[in-house]
Amino acid sequence: MKRTRVLSAVVGGVLAAAGSVAPAAAAPPAAVGGACPWVGSTVPVADRVAQLVGAMSQAQKLSVVAGTGSSAYAGVVPAIPSLCVSELDLEDGPSGVGEGLGGVTQLPAAVSAAATWDTAAEQDYGAVVGAEQAGKGSEVDLGPTVNLVRDPRFGRAFETMGEDPYLAGKLGAAEIRGVQGQGVMAQVKHIAVYNQETHRNTDSDNAIVDERTLQELYLPAFQTATQQGAASSAMCSYSRINDAYACQNAHLLSTVLRDQFGFKGFVTSDWWATHATAESADAGMDMEMPGADHYGSALAAALADGSVSQATLNTMVGRIFTEMFAFGLFDRTPTGSTGAAVSTPGHVATGARIAQEGTVLLKNAGGVLPLGTGGGSSIAVLGNWQNSGGGSASVNASSVVSPQQGIASRAGSGVTVQYAQGSRTGSTLAVVPTGVLTPSAGGGTGLTGQFYNNTDLSGTPVRTANSTTLEADWNGGSPGAGVNATNWSARWTGTLKAPATGVYTFATTSDDGSRLILNGRKLIDQWADQAPATRSASVTLTAGQSVPIEVDYYDRSGGSRLSLAWTPANYTDSDLAAAVALARNSTTAVVFAKTDEAEGSDLPDIELPGDQNQLIADVAAVNPRTIVVLNTGSAVTMPWLGSVSAVLEGWYAGQSEGTAIAGLLFGDANPSGKLPVSFPANLTDVPAGTAAQWPGQNNEVHYSEGLAMGYRWYQSKGIAPLFPFGYGLSYTTFGFSGLSVSGPDAHGDSTVTATVTNTGTRAGADVAQLYVKAPASAGEPSRQLKGFVRVDLQPGASKQVSFPLGLRDLSYWSTAAGRWTADTGTYGVLVGDTSDGPQLTGSLNVTSTATGNTVTVDGPAGMSSPVGVPAALTVHASDSAAGQSLAYAATGLPAGLSVDASTGVVSGTATSAGTSTVTVTATDGTGAKGSTTFVWTTTAAGGPTRTGPVVAGVSSSLCLDDRAADTADGNPVTVYGCNGTAAQQWTVASGGTLQALGRCLDVASAGTADRTPVQLWTCNGTGAQVWQPRTDGSLLNPGSGRCLDVPAGTTTPGTQLQIYACNGSAAQKWTLP
Repeated sequence: MKRTRVLSAVVGGVLAAAGSVAPAAAAPPAAVGGACPWVGSTVPVADRVAQLVGAMSQAQKLSVVAGTGSSAYAGVVPAIPSLCVSELDLEDGPSGVGEGLGGVTQLPAAVSAAATWDTAAEQDYGAVVGAEQAGKGSEVDLGPTVNLVRDPRFGRAFETMGEDPYLAGKLGAAEIRGVQGQGVMAQVKHIAVYNQETHRNTDSDNAIVDERTLQELYLPAFQTATQQGAASSAMCSYSRINDAYACQNAHLLSTVLRDQFGFKGFVTSDWWATHATAESADAGMDMEMPGADHYGSALAAALADGSVSQATLNTMVGRIFTEMFAFGLFDRTPTGSTGAAVSTPGHVATGARIAQEGTVLLKNAGGVLPLGTGGGSSIAVLGNWQNSGGGSASVNASSVVSPQQGIASRAGSGVTVQYAQGSRTGSTLAVVPTGVLTPSAGGGTGLTGQFYNNTDLSGTPVRTANSTTLEADWNGGSPGAGVNATNWSARWTGTLKAPATGVYTFATTSDDGSRLILNGRKLIDQWADQAPATRSASVTLTAGQSVPIEVDYYDRSGGSRLSLAWTPANYTDSDLAAAVALARNSTTAVVFAKTDEAEGSDLPDIELPGDQNQLIADVAAVNPRTIVVLNTGSAVTMPWLGSVSAVLEGWYAGQSEGTAIAGLLFGDANPSGKLPVSFPANLTDVPAGTAAQWPGQNNEVHYSEGLAMGYRWYQSKGIAPLFPFGYGLSYTTFGFSGLSVSGPDAHGDSTVTATVTNTGTRAGADVAQLYVKAPASAGEPSRQLKGFVRVDLQPGASKQVSFPLGLRDLSYWSTAAGRWTADTGTYGVLVGDTSDGPQLTGSLNVTSTATGNTVTVDGPAGMSSPVGVPAALTVHASDSAAGQSLAYAATGLPAGLSVDASTGVVSGTATSAGTSTVTVTATDGTGAKGSTTFVWTTTAAGGPTRTGPVVAGVSSSLCLDDRAADTADGNPVTVYGCNGTAAQQWTVASGGTLQALGRCLDVASAGTADRTPVQLWTCNGTGAQVWQPRTDGSLLNPGSGRCLDVPAGTTTPGTQLQIYACNGSAAQKWTLP
């Protein structure tokens, strides 16, 4: 609609760019004239989805199934204002809010939380993640990661929950409940068989794995996460599985995930993990991220030629909307923004508590720990520490307490605490000097660099120049004339002459990817999008010999930096000598040692990098009270283990590492963590010990170890690990007694009970672990985890723990039958606090695998309803036996709702807003039961609060937006998805000014030239702040004689506006409400 009247008519409204197609932010637009009957409705979600999808054009549907990454969030699915569809914002990640956003809590890494073996703590962890994601305006948390640690070299081991599918599934489901309880969707990842970074997202990463191993090891955690956690969505991985990419693997996404697991949520690709259009759509992948390379025009073409049906597209869109309805995104008032400070003291305290609970005490010879605080004692804090891994799981800490700070603060004035680094780990190595480098072209010293305006070193270089050394921080700018500021790559080549014979340690630090190839050998490979991360590796070189050297680098977006560093042979480090001297003269030496782990590359070995092993050995030689604290994401070898007094595995403990570790060292907290991964004594002991198994050969990675992975391998092969799965010491001791095994009953259910007693003198916690050994006929590993319970006990106190065992827990996957089956016979039952040598053993005799009646509950996909409005939802169940009546019960219902025990109807009037994880169980007269778990969101009475009308009649739109709702003078005014927030609510004052957040739309410096930027500024009454609507839909700034303009007509959210000669183009047309 064109208007000629003055802007005083535009009050509390939104200015939208006509006809543009781009994402919108999180607020749901208001219905126009009642045109969105699905908003505020209490009918079942499936009916609301059908209404909405039936009202959509194909173009609108296509806009839902592909998102963009060009925003403050990791991914954005655009809004459709005319249909009241809000923007969907997806954000990393597993350990807190990522993407470099500030004001958030850096939690311990996921493996640290997993080492608690505590589902309650894991749910608290998820609640912090969910609360902060909500505060930042994100609707989808890209986590948790439940992939298994098949090999300790896995570069993302720190993001996972360990090596066991039962443990990972239970903890993952708990975290999901915590996240989703804050009204944020959790996206469990990465389905499936994603266990290495080497060759990821290429044809070479092709996991060849048999169906039994797939079903028993690599899929169960996803089943638990979706069935018990009610995960809203799943992310398909970069991997190929048996020749088919995960994101187009119909067996994985349809047969297993949807048919076998009953998953009703949506599937998103990992970023750039989509490799096909029709194959992905038909397999069950619903959303491509980021961009629309395969689900944009390519999907439109597939719909046109019939290779993808309209029904398939409707299903894809419907799955996404199903979760958006279930989480109330059509009905609740939006909150949160990327600029909000969301970390709280409570969140920080939760992180510190979980860091302490997840720290594993591996050794404590002579009771050296806990430390005392007697006057005159001294502590040497030595080495290198690290509190987080790199990549998409990295989080900017709101504040950090270092180990030195934490120990000094806790030790008090009577204890002297001093610090010395003492070792170099890669990031602290010296830059490779120019004198040992000779460029491949030209004279002098250094290396020859060739630069490309792409990220894969392809085509013709756009610039060639020699560099004396490789140490640069381009900070997101161009590295030289003719080279892009982002999306570029470079290759430096030449030779390196070793000054001495011996072992050299090289390291690259890069943001994004880098590789080091020396003498034809790929020594370091971290070729992936990542925050700054360091990788190091060692090699033997001969004095005077020149060897070819190549360093490759690429930058995709954001920051850009690269360095090549080394420790040469026969290097004498004065820092090491100083650290040893400090240790010699201190009462106690606490040495921190770390690995640098990040998404994008695997570790070359399981050694501590650099000279950290030497530091520990040298310190232990001069101080018998040497304590080692490891900051690693998985197992490392410990050649010095016999020489030190104590070892703590602290993982990556987050921003409160110093506080958490100090509390443990001084006994304020008692260590209770248990290893979620096995620690092998040597790399030669690991299951994937051949090149064919790791990292693969001839475009295949063979999982030929089968079920013998992790602790199953070590037990089946009789190999003693350095520390077994489930292991962890305490400052007190525990005993187990009274093992009792009952069952199985007519339904195949059994119960195992045992008593745990604190036999020591300090309060503490232990984790009771249940392992089951199947009869030999089943062909299963010698023992497998089937239950765990954390128990807190005072000295001398006892508690009975109970483990339920169903027939499914005793079953194995029969490839021939294509289903789970159990053998009759005697099952071993083992209970203790480690996988190696449990303290109690018993047996369970199974004489029949018949389970009697079967109750099946057809779970709803989710539900939402307003507070104060009556709502009802029928949960349907069936019994395999005729004539059985069913009794229904429910847990987790929103306050004010209840389930009818005889009909399964959940009804009532919710009394408070929130998102609940609901489980409904149906039980027949014989005791057979089935259950379903789903999400129910109750939204505030009256629905969303909106401050002004939303543009009508525009299929998709971009609105004028004050970037990040920042009210500072000079803040850019951009185009962004219409979201109804205050940053897009423009009102009028005298003279035709447009105001948002108390500031005015302003032409920078009152400029009159084309492309002068438009900004927010203090209202000052000048002509730079006057805007007049014209009959062609443009907005004229009379002071400059130019119109408000979107540069180059771009539809990229966040693009700053400008003034430009009025030309009547679409980039200057604005639809006013």
